[in-house]
Amino acid sequence: MKKLLVLLIICFVNTGYGQQEPDKSYNPAIENPMYKKGKGPVVFIDEGHHNFHTKDGNYWAFAHLLQRDGYNVKGYKAKFALAKLSKGKILVVSNALNEVNIEKWYLPTPSAFSNHEIEIVRQWVKDGGSLFLIADHMPMAGAAQDLAKAFDFEFTNGFVFKKETNKGTAQFTKENGLLSENIITKGATPAETINKVVSFTGQGFKIPEEATSILTFDSNYYNVLPDTAWVFKGIPKKSVKGWSQGAIMNYGKGKVVLWGEAAMFTAQLAGPDKARFGMSKDGAQENYQLLLNIIHWLDGKLD
Repeated sequence: MKKLLVLLIICFVNTGYGQQEPDKSYNPAIENPMYKKGKGPVVFIDEGHHNFHTKDGNYWAFAHLLQRDGYNVKGYKAKFALAKLSKGKILVVSNALNEVNIEKWYLPTPSAFSNHEIEIVRQWVKDGGSLFLIADHMPMAGAAQDLAKAFDFEFTNGFVFKKETNKGTAQFTKENGLLSENIITKGATPAETINKVVSFTGQGFKIPEEATSILTFDSNYYNVLPDTAWVFKGIPKKSVKGWSQGAIMNYGKGKVVLWGEAAMFTAQLAGPDKARFGMSKDGAQENYQLLLNIIHWLDGKLD
């Protein structure tokens, strides 16, 4: 029975992903680009760990936005090595997976990274690099747990839903208190101030004392930890009040941003009707400015 259920889940997931494509018409205004075209530092987007989000794939809008802001965005197609990382300023890792979980979205979910790679990234950040680690719900959260732990963050390999709707979409606003007032949401100018962002089914995690939470859940949200993705029957619900879905922290000479939802930084056309999803979705218009502010902070331009 479980094998049949897993097969159905895989078919559902693969079909859904197959119906997603980058929305290449998405082109929000950048009034004052941080750099002249191509003159900014290198931003690596990890493509060496079975990532669902890649530079020219589902993170096309992510990469294109940064390129329009002057950054030199490159795909990182290998295992992490200090010699190559040293050629970049920012490393983005989004929805990495261990090879065993590419089509098997059930436990166990081993790390997407070797212990050696994790230590290389940790040391690179400590010496001045900037890491943007993004991991969705299970199994991606499980695959990134060890890398998050290296910086004292505790990823949970589950799904966070809202009680009233039992859905994963969450609105974080200054008004409802879930979007904090901090350097990221203030931006460098009033035009960069953020008052509302939307996320689309991710995980929640615990942060160390020295970190600052950008997105914080209240008592209206709960966490479930299934052994198979999207199968929740009989799974206990646990409150995530006070847990984060996005946080920042200085680490040694470097910086880290850890995030529990990836789709909010995409712009996609989903399903047969080509519905807009991610940064381009109605109500999520400020998500792109959030992304720019995060990158500017990681770059040391927003301090």
